[in-house]
Amino acid sequence: MLGAERLTERQRIGRRAEAVARDYLIHQGFAIIGANVRVGALEIDIVARQGSLLAIVEVRSRGKGAFQRALASVSATKRARLVSAADRLWRERFAADLTLERLRFDVIAVAFDGDDAEIEHVPAAFTA
Repeated sequence: MLGAERLTERQRIGRRAEAVARDYLIHQGFAIIGANVRVGALEIDIVARQGSLLAIVEVRSRGKGAFQRALASVSATKRARLVSAADRLWRERFAADLTLERLRFDVIAVAFDGDDAEIEHVPAAFTA
């Protein structure tokens, strides 16, 4: 991958966690609409769709045995930014799609132990 050598270890782990989360969502029946979606200055890790549901997914990478659970690792500031980004994304890209009925905010935490990944998915982790 061009430019991969410039990533920090934290960025490499984050990208790996996002890839695991995308695979997990696909396995759960979601279609991935976008990854690392830029909405102005804001970014949404994953936008996924399952039927009439549009999920805005925040991905967190957690260390093995982390004390903080997935939802607790998303600060109020981060939640407010996600809500703002999702609102703008909905208005600009999805408001006219009458097949979409609702928007949900999920959090997926991925903890790595070598090559193994443990996934914690919190559907409807918070509301707007």
